[in-house]
Order: sequence, then C-alpha cells, then structure tokens
Amino acid sequence: MPVTILPPSAPVASSHINRHDDSDEDMSDDDLPLQTARSIVTPGETITSDPQWMRGHGTYVASDSTAIISTVAGHLHKTNKLLSVQPLRARYAPEIGDLVVGRIVSVQTKKWTVDIAAPMLASLPLSAINLPGGILRRRTAVDELNIRTFFSEGDLLVAEVQSLHGDNTASLHTRSLKYGKLRNGLFTSLSGAGGGILSRRGGVVRSKRQTFTLQTAAGEVDVVLGVNGYIFVSVHQKSKEDQKDVSITSLEQGVSETLYSSQNDEMSPELAKEITRVSTLVKGLVACGRRVDEEMIVRVYEGAVDLEAEEKVMGSTDRAGGAKGVVESVLARLEMGE
Repeated sequence: MPVTILPPSAPVASSHINRHDDSDEDMSDDDLPLQTARSIVTPGETITSDPQWMRGHGTYVASDSTAIISTVAGHLHKTNKLLSVQPLRARYAPEIGDLVVGRIVSVQTKKWTVDIAAPMLASLPLSAINLPGGILRRRTAVDELNIRTFFSEGDLLVAEVQSLHGDNTASLHTRSLKYGKLRNGLFTSLSGAGGGILSRRGGVVRSKRQTFTLQTAAGEVDVVLGVNGYIFVSVHQKSKEDQKDVSITSLEQGVSETLYSSQNDEMSPELAKEITRVSTLVKGLVACGRRVDEEMIVRVYEGAVDLEAEEKVMGSTDRAGGAKGVVESVLARLEMGE
C-alpha cells in the first residue's frame, strides 16, 4: 500500500520570507509555495518551479523541468537566491582538523577501523600513532604482530581527522600527547547532535578548545568534546606535556608506559558523582537546544551546583524534568542575572 505524505499546513501570511533583503524586493508571495523562512519540507516535495532560484544542499532539480525538489525532511533555508534544506537529523560529516572521539570496531594488519558516528567508518593507520621508543621509530613486523596491544575492539580513543578519502572516509591520527586511549571516565553519545549544520539546534560546536579541565567540588575532571557528538568525561590526568626543558623524544618515551593501558584507576565516589553530573548536564543542554562548548558547560555546572545547594537549604531536592529541567532552571537564572 503506497504511503502518502501530506504537505504541511499553510502558515500565516505575515510570516513570509524576509522582505528586508534588497535582492528579494521584486518577488511576490507566489515565488515559493512555502512562505516561511524555516518551513518544514518532506522528501520529494516541490519547493519552487521558478528558474531564478538556485538549488543548494538537500535539494535537486528535476530533469524534465526547472522545479527544485527536496531530498530530505528538514527546514527550508533561503540565502539570497540559494535554497537549501537543513535535515532534521543527519550523521556527522568529518572535516580535516576535527577532534573526534571514536570506538575501535575492528583490528586489521596495519590499521584499526573506528566508529566516529559518520556514515562511513574511519581508519587509524599503525603509522599514525605514537609507539614505545619515540616518535621517529620505524614500524616493524613486530609492531604489526602486537597491534592489538595498542588498541583492541571496544577501546575508546580521541583522535584528529588527518585526511579525507574520495569516498568521504576519514583517516585519523593520534600523534600528540593530548590524543590516544581514553579511560577512567564516562562516555556519552549525543547522536544526531554533532558539529556542522546540526550545531544550530544544539550540540557540540567547533571551538578553539575541544578538551579542557573543569574544577569540581570533588576535584578536577577532563572533558573531551568530540565534534562528532561523542563526549568523554574522565578523571584529570596530569600530563608531562607541561614540563619544561624536556625533549619531545624523551617525553614520548616517558608516557608510552601507560599510554595504551586499558586498566581503569580507582576513583572516589564523590568524583564519580561529579563526572556523572557533568555528563548529565551536557545531555540537558542538548535537550534544550543549546550549544555545547567549554563556556556553556562551566556556566551551567556552576549554576547547577548553586541550585542544588539552595534546594538542600530549602529542604526540596525533587525536581521534575530530569536533566532538561535542571538546565532550564539554571539557564533561566543566568539570563535573569545578566
């Protein structure tokens, strides 16, 4: 039985496309069948047949006409004469230089296959990681035999997108002390809320610092915000990267002893609670449609701690709405304070 998709209801006439743009002053209301700048369109729906418009992402032009048709379900956007459709939900599109959190899916002879929430699995070559003995050591057959001792299936890691292949698969590298295996923490997947166009509706955004240290009541925690929507909150690890007068080679040799360890260290219940709190607040930010970056996490965490202290004094600790309700209350207090 065929499925019929009904068109969205007609919006009010006052919410037509922005008329303040000088390039659109000569257009009439009949130029587009959907008159709002953020109308919802469905796959296969004709957006316009006027040849003055150009098609953008999420659209195509019919071969036998000039009609621009949507290929995805999403919001219709107009930029001058360009029409594009922002999908309601899409997977992460990797870009060179992105910091991502991934999970090892399979181990091969000279590389690992990594899930980074993209349409295609990424690859991490053996030549793109730091090995014991220094960064300039040549990769040998022994390293290929011991490849599973560095990363195995299910391991979490933070890496950088080094290059993109023709089929849009990403190649990663971990040639920095801030990259490598992740442990002693909590992994959270914000599926459908990664960087790029999805960041307009909340989620991890590309910023200057994707990893930072947050001071909590129980101690310092490290927060890794993968642009692909994967985050990892863990116990703060003191790195030797801050030491002065230490050569890069000796630095690599010093950290390689524990760099690929899969054994988690013991942590206090108070610190585990704070790690869980930070991860929960990030989920609440996404649920509220807010951006997720260092500044927003710090502000919301400090506000949540103050709110919890006030509620304990008042004798009320129950709050409806879960993480979203807490974040909404904190954001409302912050906006009132501003």
